[in-house]
Amino acid sequence: MPDSTALLEATLEGFPLVARGKVRDIFAIGDDHLALVATDRLSAFDVILPNGVPGKGEILTRMSRFWFDATREIVPNHLTDLRLTDVAGDTPNNRSLNERTMIVRKLNPLPMEAVVRGYLIGSGWKDYRQSGSICGHQLPSGLKLADRLAQPLFTPATKAAVGDHDENIDLTTLADLIGPSVADEVQRISLSLYAYGAAFASVRGIIIADTKFEFGLDQDGVITLIDEALTPDSSRFWPAKDYRPGSSPASFDKQFVRDYLETLDWDKTAPGPELPPAVVEGTTTRYEEALSLLTASD
Repeated sequence: MPDSTALLEATLEGFPLVARGKVRDIFAIGDDHLALVATDRLSAFDVILPNGVPGKGEILTRMSRFWFDATREIVPNHLTDLRLTDVAGDTPNNRSLNERTMIVRKLNPLPMEAVVRGYLIGSGWKDYRQSGSICGHQLPSGLKLADRLAQPLFTPATKAAVGDHDENIDLTTLADLIGPSVADEVQRISLSLYAYGAAFASVRGIIIADTKFEFGLDQDGVITLIDEALTPDSSRFWPAKDYRPGSSPASFDKQFVRDYLETLDWDKTAPGPELPPAVVEGTTTRYEEALSLLTASD
């Protein structure tokens, strides 16, 4: 049975539900703002699993707030200074959701995910083994699993509906999708964000192997960072002390869950299998440690 302490679905009385994503429930706050409530749902292989990870939504929200604040000079983001209780009322339900909710500007989202890879892992490793390239980037032969790439690669993907699988695309396809100038600028910003985040995390003992960003356009057409940023849900975080090329490294992120799921006889389509308590607890521990390492005062 799902853990009763995990929030799997949020309600916000008096405000219309816009969408339920893989993790976030989104509510309209007037015409110009949204409430993004990070639940404790967990998705893997683009499938939402039946039981959640208690407290995960609060961790993701705290980490995203941290990175949004730290990267404002690289790119504007959608986060406002408002809290849920400021805009929706100081009720017991809203107070319980405050720490897992971001009030953000309503923007026009770009229909893509901006993936940056610094290491050869995941679907990038699978593509490399099949073709020697990732999203049109030809790579040297002889690379090993989890090898560090000579330079980070921008490897965009489609933004699939919940339950469907994202697909890697090349830069030409991306330009056709969102326009050449926007595609070029998204690539530049994504690589800059990754470089900043990877350098920051490195001195705190974390390797950010890869990550994904999402962007929207404001009313003036300005590219703006949205959704989440550099969290264990959107990135691969590896403990630097345990990193060894040639094997799948230990991680602070969902790879722990993926590794467990790979041991099962499951075809990676819904419904997903329920996670045992040990995997849930292990995931919580890893997320908490990543947050502590990244946000600790120097």
